[in-house]
Amino acid sequence: MSNNQFKSVFDIIGPVMVGPSSSHTAGAARIGKVVRQIFGEQPETVDILLYESFAKTYRGHGTDIAIVGGLLGMEPDDPRLADSLKIAYENKMEVLFVPKKEAAEHPNQVTLIVKKGERKMRVTGISIGGGNIQISELNGFKIHINMGTPTVLIVHQDVPGVIAEVTDVFRKLNINIATMTDSRAAKGEQAIMILEIDERSTADALEKIKKIANVHNVSFFI
Repeated sequence: MSNNQFKSVFDIIGPVMVGPSSSHTAGAARIGKVVRQIFGEQPETVDILLYESFAKTYRGHGTDIAIVGGLLGMEPDDPRLADSLKIAYENKMEVLFVPKKEAAEHPNQVTLIVKKGERKMRVTGISIGGGNIQISELNGFKIHINMGTPTVLIVHQDVPGVIAEVTDVFRKLNINIATMTDSRAAKGEQAIMILEIDERSTADALEKIKKIANVHNVSFFI
């Protein structure tokens, strides 16, 4: 067996969590929390579209409470997870579960549509096993984010200079960019920049990027 097959002991024994299944509970909670991070605040309403295995067993395997717990900012091992639906109600967050019959790209797939006031965001995530997740779609953009690698996600306007200013921030702070992708809806419209970096301490960089003109939202994931 190759010594590089597993990144950590948690890839072998699974994550610490509340619930019967790492895919259906730990992964689901992490998807919910990532959506909360990207949105930046607790939504007022959430439509949770469940596909394949998630649609068939979401109540019995705790996927429902896990996703809602994540949206409330809870970790997979948070003891409050079992009461997340009640806590969501108390915090005036309306939740609707919609099991879908259509086939999906992955058996553990969920799409969350979160709203607050005029703001609306749609995110698709998949739970790939062992509590690990991927984010595959954001507001119609096909993206690919693997949790575990330090990743910065930037929503910005597609205007000249934004990419250069962002990369210059990392250059000045001596933070190496491993990979970078940038997708846009159309010329001059909203765009999404995703950067995988070699540094986990990024507070200074994120604060500087948030101040760049035409940057709407900045999120960081590890």
